[in-house]
Amino acid sequence: MGEAARIGIVTVSDRASAGVYADEGGPAIRDYFARALASPWQAVARLVPDDRRLIAETLVDLAEREGCCLIVTTGGTGPAPRDVTPEATEDVIEKPMPGFGELMRQVSLAKVPTAILSRQTAGIRGRTLIVNLPGRPRAIAECLDAVMPAIPYCIDLIAGPYLETDPAVVTAFRPKK
Repeated sequence: MGEAARIGIVTVSDRASAGVYADEGGPAIRDYFARALASPWQAVARLVPDDRRLIAETLVDLAEREGCCLIVTTGGTGPAPRDVTPEATEDVIEKPMPGFGELMRQVSLAKVPTAILSRQTAGIRGRTLIVNLPGRPRAIAECLDAVMPAIPYCIDLIAGPYLETDPAVVTAFRPKK
């Protein structure tokens, strides 16, 4: 089956990183991938405060030193002054992938009108796809359901490892050969 793909999971939260409350976003992402991915993978988790420089450094570390083919973040995507995850992501990506954020907002708007306030984005750094997700576990699952069909093929296109999904959970799109 090959070597396990490394997937970075970054929770961005002042309060969770300070131990004020438990991180729910990171575990929700891990649980989603445990259900959705059929190929071997390994989580590389980080919990950081809402600090633009630190978030950017964490993303670079996961992409370059840890060799993650995919990094997903949770938290820090709203309009509050401390919400800076999209800006930190934009600081480190080389190619923006705006369709991910557009689709996630569209799916979320069908559930809650305040989704218009969400600023999720995505982009590529080298051979790593970085995707910002919302902070709530239910919204994480809804957004991943929407974008996950495109993630494995995107990773193929940037010369990353082959990610296979469990079609009972989500079917990855790949063009017919």
